[in-house]
Amino acid sequence: MEYKTNPVPERVTKMRLQWAASDAKRDAGLTEPEDLEKFRNISYGPYDDWNLLDVYVPKGNMPFPVIINVHGGGYFYGDKNLYRFYCMRLAKAGFAVVNINYRLSPEFRFPAPIEDVMAVMHWIGENSEKFGLDPQNVFMVGDSAGAQITSQFACVFSNPRYADLFGLKAPANVKLRAISLACGMYRLPKSAPDPEKDLIMLDYLGDKAMMEDPRVELHNNITPDYPPTYIFSCYNDFLLTECKPMADFLASKNIEVESCIYGSKEAKEVGHVFHCNMYLEEGEKANMAQLAFFKKHFDKE
Repeated sequence: MEYKTNPVPERVTKMRLQWAASDAKRDAGLTEPEDLEKFRNISYGPYDDWNLLDVYVPKGNMPFPVIINVHGGGYFYGDKNLYRFYCMRLAKAGFAVVNINYRLSPEFRFPAPIEDVMAVMHWIGENSEKFGLDPQNVFMVGDSAGAQITSQFACVFSNPRYADLFGLKAPANVKLRAISLACGMYRLPKSAPDPEKDLIMLDYLGDKAMMEDPRVELHNNITPDYPPTYIFSCYNDFLLTECKPMADFLASKNIEVESCIYGSKEAKEVGHVFHCNMYLEEGEKANMAQLAFFKKHFDKE
């Protein structure tokens, strides 16, 4: 498939390099567990490396409930490789984890990530037997920008009228049971400090006019079919103030929701997306809590 991409400003290239160095420092010394089956670089869509995924599956009785990981990175940074240790930790708890790349900004604009995650859902529906996946027990995790994408995708998946605005349709044989949102921003573009000057937001949406596009605002499209949600942050997360309003909003719509704020103001090391740091005890607590929430929503049949 031939496709065009938008140019990448030097400021984005510079931030990508800086963030990659920080993540490499965080993960220094980690090794991949040997007691998982690992399937890498599987194509799920037409956009080359942008549409690749990995699957990590425990050794044992299949099929396994599925977790899809939607990585963070301000819409412009990140890939599945950076999240492999986190995802493998989740897999060791008894889940098959689908760790995905998706199209980033500014090369691509909204709603490219939403479209890509729906393609992943269809891939799961079509390949579940081959990889030991249970399509009736699918969950999602996302952090930072990935949390916003996950929250919006859950709305698309659960509301056919909203999905129609995107030209998307959920696979009939896949059931999204619950989601977990970490350290995210949940109102676009209203949560941005100054939406008209926020270059990251403009890179993602494309221009100011897109800020009024009816697809951007998800809150008005959340229905009672929205999946149960675990939402968390920490005291030193710069997006901390986003957590409680989103939890309260979901509760006001009679959506099952649990929320938690981790760490303390004094624990500076427990910051934004702390749960991806495999060396932090508080991160382990958060990850086990979100998995416990998922386990409450298994289909027992």
